[in-house]
Order: sequence, then structure tokens, then C-alpha cells
Amino acid sequence: MATRSIREAIVNRRMLICVFTGFTSGLPLYILIQLVPGWLRTEGVGLAEIGFFTLVQIPYTWKFLWSPIMDRYTLPFLGRRRGWMLATQLALMASIAAIGFLEPAVSIWAVAYMAMAVAFFSASQDIVLDAYRRELLPDQELGLGNSIHVQAYRLSGLVPGALALILADHLPWHSVFLVVAVFMCIGIALTLSISEPVRDPGSPRTIRQAVIEPFREFIGRQGIRPALLVLAFLFLYKLGDNMATALQTPFFIDVGFSLTQIGSIAKTAALSAAIVGAMIGGLVMIRLPINRALWLFGVVQVVSILGFALLSEVGPNPWFLGFAVAFEYLGVGLGTAALTAYIARSTNKAFAATQFALFTALAATPRTLANAVTGLMVESVGWTNFFVICTGLAIPGMLLLFKVAPWNADD
Repeated sequence: MATRSIREAIVNRRMLICVFTGFTSGLPLYILIQLVPGWLRTEGVGLAEIGFFTLVQIPYTWKFLWSPIMDRYTLPFLGRRRGWMLATQLALMASIAAIGFLEPAVSIWAVAYMAMAVAFFSASQDIVLDAYRRELLPDQELGLGNSIHVQAYRLSGLVPGALALILADHLPWHSVFLVVAVFMCIGIALTLSISEPVRDPGSPRTIRQAVIEPFREFIGRQGIRPALLVLAFLFLYKLGDNMATALQTPFFIDVGFSLTQIGSIAKTAALSAAIVGAMIGGLVMIRLPINRALWLFGVVQVVSILGFALLSEVGPNPWFLGFAVAFEYLGVGLGTAALTAYIARSTNKAFAATQFALFTALAATPRTLANAVTGLMVESVGWTNFFVICTGLAIPGMLLLFKVAPWNADD
């Protein structure tokens, strides 16, 4: 019985859908945090400017402001969830392609505006994809489904972080961005092939309900103080990790690796680690409670940051590059899988879009705001000390687990 239950949890259409939601959700973000910084660095833009460039990701931290609109209103095609999916995916394809035709040396502001448009459409796509996945997965499959989603999310980074960088050594940048934009067709194919989920009877019927009820329900269910602790935890759990990876591609360039080495060695290591992480995280979380996964995977996530600190001391060693990146993708991938499952568990299906948007926005805030100063930090203290500081910043989030996800508490 137990064996059949595990097999049914792994081999079903819902898990396949999670693969595609992860890929199409992660692709635009990795364009912003890997491809665009690498492009800007090769065009002679300074680290401080590239660090501040992360502010274009602000839509990820404010997406809960317009998520009630996407929860309440239905576009006149494909249904409430699928209609918004298709609209955001088409907008993403066009805006990603447009970035490559801009010239940072002529107008860095034009690049920033277009990158912010990509972030806005990406954040909007995340709202509806997260809500769809919450409505799709039964509670017992939240751990596995979100683990698969997260690993596919990270695997999508191979397109802008590996393929695109390798192509950039042989093609003009506008062609590179066009190739990457075409990969949004995977998300469009997903949208056209899935069915619209059954609407929860408690879903908001007015815009007032869509705005107020998600917050009232969450605070009423948790209590004010526990709710504030949960929100603080969501902000801090991945603070160190997000800051450590904010300037990943410029870091590899500064260490002395070529774009082809970064695209081949680093991303091959990332692919291998992501596959292993998906197998370990997904299978373990079938049986391991989400609380314990947050503890165990969080420890690996914190320690993995130190791999980059060692790489900055070792220098352009291809073998150590592969090790550091593999360790990072394994640790961070596991931590993200546990956090995403925790967020899904904390979400009421009736208000999936807005609550999921609020929680994931808090988790993304460090990536946008704190990361804006990472370039200045590196220029002040150097790469090695920077990664040591990031490790220390990861500790407070782990300490909050004593309150929000005790080891022995029932999930």
C-alpha cells in the first residue's frame, strides 16, 4: 500500500505539469539575474551599477498588489487561470526579445525599463502559475510537486546562463536574446494543453473580497504575532543565499573564467546537481515532514555559500568551479524546494493567487532590495569576505525555524 502510494505520488500528470510550470516560471528570472548582468559586464558596465540593476526586479516584491485583480477577473479566453497565463507569456516573449536590440553604452536607462517590463510580466505569470499549482496539487503532494517545480525552475537557468553565454561568443547579443525568447513557447504550449482547474467555492466574487479576505483569513488563522513571525521568516530564510548568487555571472568573469567556460562547466555542474537535488528533495519530501525539510535543507543551503568563498581564493580552476556551482545548486535547490512547499502549505486554496503572491514576494524581497548593494559590498570588502558575510546573514532565518517550523511539530 505504501509502495503504491509513493509510486502514485511520483508518476502522475500533475508532476509533469509541475516540471513545465517550473521551467516557464524560472526562465525570465534567470534572464534578469544571469544573462543581463553578464551582458552588461561584457559591455563595460561597473559592478556597482550592475548591483543596483537588481532593483528592476521590484515587481517581484510588489506583485501581491495586483494579484487580487488576477484572482477576481477572468480574461475573455481560456478561463481564469489559463487566460492570464497566455497573456503574460506572450508579453514575456516580446519583451525578452526586445532587450537585445538595446545598447547599454547608449542608454542604460532604456535597458533598465525593458528589464523591469520583463520582471513585471514574469511576476504576473508567477502569480497565476503558483495559484494554478496550489489548486492542482492535493495536500499530500505539495512537498514533491513543489520540489519538482523548484528544480525545473532552476534547470531553466541553463538557457540564459549556459546556452546563451556560449552563443554570445559566436553571435551578436540581439540574436542571443531572440533565441532565449523563443523558449517561452514551452510555457505557451503548457497553457494550451492543460485544463482549467475547478474554482474553489470560497474564491472571491468581488474585487473587495479579493483584496481584503486573503489577508483577513491568514491573520485570523495564524494570529497576529505568529503571522508576523511567519512573514519575517519568509523574508530572512533565503537572504544570504539570494545575496550570494546576485552577481554570480560577474563573479565568474572576475575570477577569470571565459563565457564559454561559464556556460559549459558551470552550467553542466548545475544541471547534474539540479537532477540529483530533484531526486533527493522530491523523494525525501514524500515522507519527510516539511518542517524537518526546512531544517535539513536549510543547513545545506547555508554551507553551500562558502563554496563561492573558496572559489574566489582558488582562482580560475575549472574543476573547483564545477564543484562550487554543483554544491550551490544542490543546497540552494533543496532549501528553495522546502520553502516553496512551506508557502504552499500556508496558503488557503480559496485565496491562492493573492496569498501565494504575498508570501513569495516577501521571499523575493532580499533578492531585489538587499542585492542592490551587493556590488558596493564587493567593491568594499572583496569577493571572499562578501561570501562570508552572506553566510552570516543566512543564520537569522534558520533561527526563526524554532518558532515557525519546530522540528517535532506536526505539519
